[in-house]
Parts: sequence; structure tokens; C-alpha cells
Amino acid sequence: MAHVKKVSLLEPVKIDNIGIRKDYYFPNAYIIDFPLDSEPDHVWQDIFEREWTTSRHLWDRKIFIIGDTLRLITTPNEMEEKISWIKEVISSANRNVEDYNKRMNLSVEAKPETQRVMIEHDEVIETIRKTLRTVFQA
Repeated sequence: MAHVKKVSLLEPVKIDNIGIRKDYYFPNAYIIDFPLDSEPDHVWQDIFEREWTTSRHLWDRKIFIIGDTLRLITTPNEMEEKISWIKEVISSANRNVEDYNKRMNLSVEAKPETQRVMIEHDEVIETIRKTLRTVFQA
């Protein structure tokens, strides 16, 4: 079972390397791109999205993950509070990733047929690859 890696803001933060520009779609809003220490996988992104969308602060900010960048779209007011909020959302997502990884490990340990399933999975993947080779080499 694949282990989901935690993701954090890239530190130390190089302030001059953070992209900041006006958002043309929302009056008074700016787009701020914070670098992450790695590109999160889809599981981390799903957990992260659940965390920030359940936040009480949705009315004045939006966050997107684009590769290894966290994009914040917001007004420039109360930036310290917004950065603290981002850090808390990331921390919460990482705590939930820990829980997810524990559940997945327990799930694998609890199922003796896991190895058989993995072998079948590999066989299915190889069958798909053979079909793709036939189709695309024809």
C-alpha cells in the first residue's frame, strides 16, 4: 500500500521568490503563490481540499494546489491571519494523512489476501499494457 507523504510550505521562505499579482476576476483580490516542499499526490490534495473547504473563512479567500505551489487568492487585508490559517489547514491535512496512512496499514495487515490481490493487480496492469501495445503498434 502506498504511503501518502506529508506536504508543507517550503522553508525557509524566500519572500522575493513568492509570486504576487493582481487577480483580474475579483475586485481588490491578489494571487499569491507559495512554494511547497514537494508536489502532493491526489490523496493529500483531496484531504487538503476537504480541510480548507470546511473552514469558516471561505468568504474572502480561495486556495488551489498547482503542482508544488499553493495558490492563495484573497484581498490583502489581515495577511498574518490568512497565513496562519494556511499553515493550520496544511497541519490539519497532514494530521489527517497520518490517520489515513495508519488506516491503510491496518487494512493491509488485517487482510491476508492482500498479496494475492496485489499479484492480480499486477497481472491486470500487464494485460492492459499488452492491449495498449497491440493497439498503438498496429
